Amino acid sequence: MTREDYRARLERLRDAVVAIGDRVHAQLDDAVTALFTDDRALARAVIASDDGVNDRSLELERECLDLLALHQPVAGDLRFVVAAFKIVTDFERIGDLATNLAAYTLDATGSSPPLPDVDFERLAALALEQVERALEAFVADDVEACFDIADRDDELDGRCASVTERIVRTLIERRVEGGGRNGGWLRDGDGRPPVEDVIADVSRTFVIVRDLERVGDHAVNVAARTVYALENSEELLV
Repeated sequence: MTREDYRARLERLRDAVVAIGDRVHAQLDDAVTALFTDDRALARAVIASDDGVNDRSLELERECLDLLALHQPVAGDLRFVVAAFKIVTDFERIGDLATNLAAYTLDATGSSPPLPDVDFERLAALALEQVERALEAFVADDVEACFDIADRDDELDGRCASVTERIVRTLIERRVEGGGRNGGWLRDGDGRPPVEDVIADVSRTFVIVRDLERVGDHAVNVAARTVYALENSEELLV
């Protein structure tokens, strides 16, 4: 393979990483829409699309390994191929989390849990924004943007922790006010949802918050690996 062919192969890899990132971002966007609109058909479409994302990520990982084995890149090229391999893995895992969110839509009981007023849409918007910004930073080779993404993740983490704490506090308070296990919000009847449905909805809320936080973590990983490829810095890597 000529030097020109080798460079073209690296460019194709770069374009392919961007393409799978766009694909996963769209998958996550659809999953969030399905979750908050109870669009079960869209949720099923998200789940059905995940196999394609998984297959494409495996293809790109094999391409990275081929480049490493056949061309033994050095310096910046080596860092780029290694970073691309890891970034593809992070995008694939974001796709898995999108699939989880779609599955939670299908698992919903249809009742409204007795939870505090929480802006879940804002949490989802922050997670989506982090993925979008990480992809843009990779495309633009923007190191400063990568560090901004890492800083912004603190907001998402803090909001997720606050939501979890508020849910737990509210459930404890309502149990105490209701007189314990058989009182308050834990009682069936009187227009309240069945206990099993309440528990299911609370559990579902916890895992939604957890998965949105993990989406943000993978976006930070993408930013960290971009910095590594560009500057040989592991400052953001954890």
